[in-house]
Amino acid sequence: MSYDVYAIGNALTDIQARISDDLVTELRFAKGIMTLVDEETQIRVLNSLDGAETTRCAGGSGANTVAGIADFGGKVAYAAKVGDDEIGDFFLQDMRSLGVEIEVPQASDGQSGTCVILITPDAERTMLTHLGVSASLSPEDVSEEEIKQADYVYIEGYLFSGEPTKSAALHCIDVAVRNGVKVAFTVSDPFLIHQFRDEFLKLIEGPVDLLFCNLEEARALTTLNDPIECAQELHQHCSNVAMTLGANGSIVMHGGEVIPIEGVSVDAIDTTGAGDMYAAGVLYGVTNGLTWKQSGHLASHAAARIVSQMGARLKKPFTEAEVNELAGMV
Repeated sequence: MSYDVYAIGNALTDIQARISDDLVTELRFAKGIMTLVDEETQIRVLNSLDGAETTRCAGGSGANTVAGIADFGGKVAYAAKVGDDEIGDFFLQDMRSLGVEIEVPQASDGQSGTCVILITPDAERTMLTHLGVSASLSPEDVSEEEIKQADYVYIEGYLFSGEPTKSAALHCIDVAVRNGVKVAFTVSDPFLIHQFRDEFLKLIEGPVDLLFCNLEEARALTTLNDPIECAQELHQHCSNVAMTLGANGSIVMHGGEVIPIEGVSVDAIDTTGAGDMYAAGVLYGVTNGLTWKQSGHLASHAAARIVSQMGARLKKPFTEAEVNELAGMV
């Protein structure tokens, strides 16, 4: 079977909860950022959500992106690791129901990962992540045969925060390069750049064909400030760059050209997964015959749709007509 994208990332079941600002303060977490927590802390947080409006779906950055590509009608595979527990069973069933090819080992010696997403009335998200057994994803869990059948591999930067996930990501990139498969990479979060900037730059200057980042991340990578200057600097080292600018849209760099992509005005209620869905739109587009501008246009509209609803998963898959319309093909 051939794939548009073979992705590797953390398997985290997302648990979204709409809460008050007071509860974030009470829990003593920095609002608006992702924090890694231990199992005991995650249990305490979950217990505090009694009575809150919650939803659940298979998540993690890479998983959100491949789910989005599948919703566009793309063919995708995902490498990750879950525990032999109810949450792990849920994760696999949820991904497979979307048409994602996912054959992962269920570890018997630990719990599946979770990400509690606390959503305040201003649509800000405070993410509390317990990686669980997803942190044990190793090179042995990467399928070389499936990578060979993909147009792109997609790597999330979060994997670089520890071992053996970092080695799994680098092995995936190595297999892709040896087999002529393009590499797409998202830096995932500004805090990762502060820890792994030199390593990320080496990847961007080397095997990465398509880089995803937001403006804050681009500034951290380049030490520049102006959005276009940031994008152009990154494009000096990477064939293709897709840089999001929040409500102001995005900039796509391809073939030395600056391609501005307009933002889409919506009432944002939850920003969870906006960047992941943007990456899904671009990756689906460039692997299914759309131009880079059309792909960016599709990605911008898809991200806007995500922030106007609860959760990182589209409520219903895109039809072919909708994809064509959003990409500006009709």
